[in-house]
Amino acid sequence: MKAKLYDKTGSVKGSVNLPKCFSARIRADILLKVFETQKGVFSQAYGSLEGAGAQYSASGISKKRRHVWKGTYGKGISRVPRKIMSRHGSSFNWVGATVSNTRGGRKPHAPRSEKNLFKKVNKKELVIAMKSAMAGTFNAVALEKKYQRKMEMGGVFDNEILEAKTKDFVIAMKAVFGESFDSVLKHKSVRAGIGKMRGRKYKSNAGLLFVVGNEEEMKRKGIEVVKVNDLAVKDLAPNGVAGRLVCYSEKAVEELGGRFA
Repeated sequence: MKAKLYDKTGSVKGSVNLPKCFSARIRADILLKVFETQKGVFSQAYGSLEGAGAQYSASGISKKRRHVWKGTYGKGISRVPRKIMSRHGSSFNWVGATVSNTRGGRKPHAPRSEKNLFKKVNKKELVIAMKSAMAGTFNAVALEKKYQRKMEMGGVFDNEILEAKTKDFVIAMKAVFGESFDSVLKHKSVRAGIGKMRGRKYKSNAGLLFVVGNEEEMKRKGIEVVKVNDLAVKDLAPNGVAGRLVCYSEKAVEELGGRFA
């Protein structure tokens, strides 16, 4: 399988023979399985604050005995732990606290931030998933299905693109992708609807992924840059479905061929 080789201006310089991993059969089922398995590893740990719901003084289980200070004998109230809001003599204004069925009480089974979300993946399935994700970057059918329209595929760039200025880089991307350039740069917008009040105010597209070699460096705003050793299924297939606008450096293609020969 061959791919176009571009220079730093976005002009076609020649062609490059891609490794066999880029022409592998796309296994959508295994790709989605591996993506869902690895989701917990890359997700941010979350959990409840230690001591949440118990950051005040509550008297504990009430005492149902006669002539006991703060006792609830004859009061007609349950044995829920309570805190005192006010009192008049031996009459107390109680408010239930601490336990999960009270206002502001702790959760019975709150999430723990130290929980291990790692799940094992079969090595052969991981390789198949990576090959499927890489093949999807040069598959016109997968790209059209992903973006719901005909898309221009990325390609391989020579090493001069790494030193190009951002302005020249954008011009090169416009030359390569043409009408598909509107999906190259990331766009962040305010979500329409009630989701704004539910922790997902903004939404963004995936944008372009540029894969560079392990010894290469590239800093670009508006796109995602990943080295070969850091490349994962979530980078090539953000939602577990093959197909993303991806460009590679010559060194990255060479290293990927050695890694997934």
